[in-house]
Amino acid sequence: MSGHAPEARAIDAQIARFEAYLRDERRRSPRTVSTYLRDLHALAAFVEAEGLPADAAALDVSALRTFLAQRFEAIGPSTMARKISALRSFYRFLHRRGMVASDPTARLRSPKVRAPLPRFLSAREASEVVEAPRGDLRRDEALRLRDAAMLELLYGTGVRVSELQGLDLAALDLEARSARVLGKGGKERVVPLGPPCVAALEAYVAVRSGLAAQAPASAGERDALFVGRRGRPLGVRQIQNVVRRYGALGAGRGDLHPHTLRHSCATHLLDGGADLRGIQELLGHASLSTTQRYTHVTVDRLMEAYDRAHPLARERGAGGA
Repeated sequence: MSGHAPEARAIDAQIARFEAYLRDERRRSPRTVSTYLRDLHALAAFVEAEGLPADAAALDVSALRTFLAQRFEAIGPSTMARKISALRSFYRFLHRRGMVASDPTARLRSPKVRAPLPRFLSAREASEVVEAPRGDLRRDEALRLRDAAMLELLYGTGVRVSELQGLDLAALDLEARSARVLGKGGKERVVPLGPPCVAALEAYVAVRSGLAAQAPASAGERDALFVGRRGRPLGVRQIQNVVRRYGALGAGRGDLHPHTLRHSCATHLLDGGADLRGIQELLGHASLSTTQRYTHVTVDRLMEAYDRAHPLARERGAGGA
């Protein structure tokens, strides 16, 4: 029997404690928790393969660097940065809880990653996508009304697809033209609903009961706002499929993703003169720097328009002084 058997249980217990912390205290999404655990289980496997003490407290920065170099040699900088972030979060948790004396990840350097500029639709394309369900006559009316309401919410409020999927019927206040959204980290915010969005939601809510009635009486499902033809709550994948369907029908964009509608909402608000702080609150960004990415998009577009249209830009392009 290996002399490291008790220590193997130590790192497993540390990972399990961290998992419970992410899930129960931080209320991270199942997908985020799964991503963190995948990297930490890879660390546990590395420790076993190398014959190291299987206790996070016994690993130094050199061991962590070797782990990253061996296991993730061929990955890109953005993926490497995410894996280092997972290790940092793990060790910070252990350090705060007194389970390790020091945090070796403080000496790990993340690769520099340039965040890609958000992709977005033009205002015309967005309008065509949002209007597309109304002309989709091969689809049942109730589903067309549901799809139109989803697209209005995604583009009109910029909610994340996970936030849309998590909406319950009680989250709507159509008289007040608002909806309560549960965002990242369990933070709730109220988003305003424009008149077209309210109209689309009213039309859908009027027929929703017919869809919801198709669910088995014993299903015990939550009172989800958006349900399928059998009355069950829609999943994220189903919502993504709806967006792709109308991306193709409305704007010839069969690869359209819900997040592109979120980016389009923010970009068009900024183009229209909306305050950056207001956009931050609408989107539920924890940091203003995340919202500021959209200023780069609009500045780039402004420069392109300048180069095309301004007389001085044309003179410089022709070699004028």
